[in-house]
Amino acid sequence: MPFANIEARTVAYRLLGAEANPLVVLAHPLGMTQAVWDDLLPQLLPHYRVLTWDLPGHGASQAWPANGGAITPARLAGEVLDLVQLAGVERFHFVGTSIGGVIGQQMIAAHGERLLSATLTNTGAVIGSPELWNTRARRVRDEGLAAMAGEIVPRWFAPTRIKAEPALKDGWCIQMGCGDAESYARLCEMLGRDTFVGRLSGKHVPIRLFGGSEDAATPPATLEALAAECDGAPLEIFDGVGHVPSVEAPERFAALLLATLAVELGDVGERGVDYSTGLETRKQVLGEEHVARSTENATSLDAPFQQMITRLAWGELWSNNDLSRRERSMITTGILAALGREELVLHLKTAKRLGLSEAELRQVLMHVAIYAGVPAANHAFSLAKQLGWGEESE
Repeated sequence: MPFANIEARTVAYRLLGAEANPLVVLAHPLGMTQAVWDDLLPQLLPHYRVLTWDLPGHGASQAWPANGGAITPARLAGEVLDLVQLAGVERFHFVGTSIGGVIGQQMIAAHGERLLSATLTNTGAVIGSPELWNTRARRVRDEGLAAMAGEIVPRWFAPTRIKAEPALKDGWCIQMGCGDAESYARLCEMLGRDTFVGRLSGKHVPIRLFGGSEDAATPPATLEALAAECDGAPLEIFDGVGHVPSVEAPERFAALLLATLAVELGDVGERGVDYSTGLETRKQVLGEEHVARSTENATSLDAPFQQMITRLAWGELWSNNDLSRRERSMITTGILAALGREELVLHLKTAKRLGLSEAELRQVLMHVAIYAGVPAANHAFSLAKQLGWGEESE
């Protein structure tokens, strides 16, 4: 697991998946860790690069400094932006549950231009009351997290799930007990102090909300109030699920999340894909420097052509999630090799960015040899070796 130093504090994070895939940032609930997302990773990683991290004093992240002042949504959002900088991207999708959703609201309110979309689950513009959170903060400081875990953790899951799987409660009680009580208490105080009433309207960020019918912490009514704050953002309630859908219903949540993200990248029906969507994908796949050169070198002759391929090739095709970008890379590389087109060099470089293995590229080019001819494959193998594919035999 990698670590980053942010504001003189060590933060544990994970950055997984191919560099050329769009980035999704996942923010976990209070008292839990970035492990809540583990069951979603197999579905997300073929299509997205994923960034997760542990909140202050949670998991493997360092506790909030005693002299560090109050924890605020703005400071947590700044932590997100520092981590995103490590991924080297400007815009990204954000997904947050509970307090992770509060961080998402701060991102919408203050940094909406950075967001491709925001998916907020089991959260609210207001969660609970100041009295509730201040009381919990005081008790955590007095009694410790381990002592309170048995009271708090059962509220995260539907009662039927706890009854059917008691080890789920026991395991998360152990995990919560390992956290830093002071960091947890300051996060509680933040939830009691900072709200987002009147701060989320008119932000022009695609927002989707999810909740759980059995969520005692942020019941459906809390999500409905948040939807109203977000100009009527779509809301779906998971039947029979509590506060953490990524743990209780990961397959269902992953499917809905993929569908939600795809709305902005390719699921367009008869409307067609706008230029900005295609341009975003083109930059992610080919790299911003290449796209900038293509744009700068365009003249009155080929500028409309550049716009057309950005909308069609990069918008309609590469932005669509029916195939992963790795699969599209293999198809494109095989076709260009078979036809002997000069763009093959560019897409051999792209295959590296997308994480194709040497074995996968070899099989693509061997298919070319069988179905399009040995000379075409031989030429493609030669170009690939010039670009650094393969290791010299000793």
